[in-house]
Amino acid sequence: MDDYAISLLLISLSALFSGLTLGYFTLNTQNLKRQAKLGNHEALRILPIREKGNHLLTTLLLGNVAVNAVLSVYLSSIASGVVAAASATVLIFLFGEIIPQAVLSRHAMRFGSIAAPFVRLIMFLTAPVTFPIAWILDKALGAEMPSVYSKHEIMEIVSEHEDSEHSPIDEDEERIIHGALQFSHTTVREVMTPAQKVQMFEKNQILNDMLFEEITDLGFSRYPIYSGKRENIIGILFAKDLLIEEDNIAIKETAEALETDFLVARPGEMLDTVLARMLKKRKHMCIVMNRREIFIGVITLEDIIEEIIQQEITDEDDEDSA
Repeated sequence: MDDYAISLLLISLSALFSGLTLGYFTLNTQNLKRQAKLGNHEALRILPIREKGNHLLTTLLLGNVAVNAVLSVYLSSIASGVVAAASATVLIFLFGEIIPQAVLSRHAMRFGSIAAPFVRLIMFLTAPVTFPIAWILDKALGAEMPSVYSKHEIMEIVSEHEDSEHSPIDEDEERIIHGALQFSHTTVREVMTPAQKVQMFEKNQILNDMLFEEITDLGFSRYPIYSGKRENIIGILFAKDLLIEEDNIAIKETAEALETDFLVARPGEMLDTVLARMLKKRKHMCIVMNRREIFIGVITLEDIIEEIIQQEITDEDDEDSA
């Protein structure tokens, strides 16, 4: 009975060391740090030992090799050579390697957390042997390379999560994340409203009922104002401020409605750069000009937001006209 108990103990230790070796090293250090910051208690218990990668590896491998060697020697002492060799091979292969590695590779976080105190103890006890080897490996190989994903890989990961029934990410979140990752590679030219489609007024146009009716029908909050030619932009007219202006005066004579200090964007600029400038200056519209300072279009904060959320923003006026 003692022989069976000792054999079972040795096989169990072999399984533990083998399974933990694979289990711990399926856990990425960066992922553990991220989960630990989010309050995952299992990650908090595993991270201190997983960060000592080479020391952990040498400890687990030493324990696995030592236990398997003792198991082989012990079986040979209670059975004939052929039987002992065959028994040791089957027991180590099946119960010491295959089964524990299959189980712990799927439940690495749970078992790794439970076994963390035991592993810390073994690392301490075997440190005179394992620490020098780990130190040499650290110096020779350097630190573990961090896992850095490209934007396309992150987008694919998000899509995989959205498709999984185990993930809380929904279709809207997937779309917005994709848009946020892509918009910094999108130029103003791709999103702007071309000059020929922009509703605008000449600076000498008189504020009268006809103009107010036209502005109301158009439904926009801002209009570029030009002088003489449409290519020559001098400012932006704010529709809401027309309420406080006098009647029958030219747009250029308004006190509040015309703003001559406007932002200019170039057609080749990236949207993230323009968005940062708009937020800093608290502007909702940029006048797009080419290198010859000729007006070629406008881009608004709404245009950029639509590009990020990958969906057109429809207001009440749009719904009514649809």
